[in-house]
Order: sequence, then C-alpha cells, then structure tokens
Amino acid sequence: MDHPSYHNIGDHTEAVQVDFDPQRISYSDLLAAFWQSHRPTSQSRSRQYLHAIFTHDDQQAQQALASKAAVEHSLDRPVRTEVLPLRSFTRAEDYHQKYMLKRDEALMRELSRIFPDHRDLVDSTAAARLNAYLGGYGSQAQFEREIDSLGLSPENRAKVTNLVCGKGLFN
Repeated sequence: MDHPSYHNIGDHTEAVQVDFDPQRISYSDLLAAFWQSHRPTSQSRSRQYLHAIFTHDDQQAQQALASKAAVEHSLDRPVRTEVLPLRSFTRAEDYHQKYMLKRDEALMRELSRIFPDHRDLVDSTAAARLNAYLGGYGSQAQFEREIDSLGLSPENRAKVTNLVCGKGLFN
C-alpha cells in the first residue's frame, strides 16, 4: 500500500513519538504497553486516525511485526494495526501541546518559569506526566509516588493533587 507523506495537512496521521532509554525500558516492553492500550482489531476511521506503529529502522520493524503476529495469534483475529516506516515526524501545533495543563493558568505560569523556552516545556517529562495525570491517565499510586519530584510549588502540588485525586480522574 502506498502511503502519502504523514505530515501534510489534511493527509497526515496523528501520532505520538516516544523517546526512550533502552537501558531503562526495552522496545519490546514498549510494544507490549502499546498493544495493551490499543484496540488492534478495530478499523482505522481515516488516514488521520490510522492505527499504526511507525518504526525507525529494520530492527524495530521486525520486532513490531513479530509482536503484531503474536497479538493476532493470541486474539485469533486479524490485527488491522499497520507497521510502517517513519518517513517524518512533525510536532503538533502549539495549541495542541500540553492541552490539559494549558487549561490551568496558575500551573502554566509556574511551568513557564521553570521552562521559559516553550520547546523545553513541551519536551519536559514532568510536564508530560502532569498533563497525563490531569487527563486521567496513570494510576493514583503512580501519581502519589512521583508528585513531589515534578518540580511544583507546594500550592500547585496541592492543587494538582486535589484535581486528579479529589475529582476521581483515575479509573
């Protein structure tokens, strides 16, 4: 199947690029996490929402295809998720970055002081984790283990704790 460029507006696929340290987590562990959080037998609605794993090299492609085959075997159903070579990756526009965080002006003011360059904020692991927690992702136990390491003032730490734990955002 011929795939057009992934970054042209109107003919793109929304995706997440995961940067990882293979000394801390293996690519196969990342693939396992992907399959656990993904519905591999469902049909893609469009090119924009294509179900895919984009690989950086032949080794990743081989591992992704093997994991896809294993999932297909365990489900005993066809897996519709595609494994494709990454052609390019374009960051989403600024208004899409850290969407949940941007809804809280006080948190954004504090994070902007910590990360004066917006690119540093977008690339920050702490900001990514806070954004995910505010979106209801992760677990309460994980949140409680790391909230103190995310660089927030006591006031914003209490505020985020109230937002994510007090309102039952975690499943």
